[in-house]
Amino acid sequence: MKNENIPGDLKSKSIKDTKEEIQRILVKLENKDVNLDRNIKEYERLVKLNKHMNELFKKKLRELSKRKKKQDDN
Repeated sequence: MKNENIPGDLKSKSIKDTKEEIQRILVKLENKDVNLDRNIKEYERLVKLNKHMNELFKKKLRELSKRKKKQDDN
């Protein structure tokens, strides 16, 4: 998943902010009264948020791995 597919407004979101928006969208999507066009947009946003979350986790894992390697070398 390439980072360039993630819109700028998402790239600046923290893990916590991303998780909160995902949760808000899921609550909306569970509402049976939401129209189909709106659902499609929400699902598209959800996919982008999930891609962003995945990138954030990968970045955090790389940082932790580097820190551990540095600690092991000392």
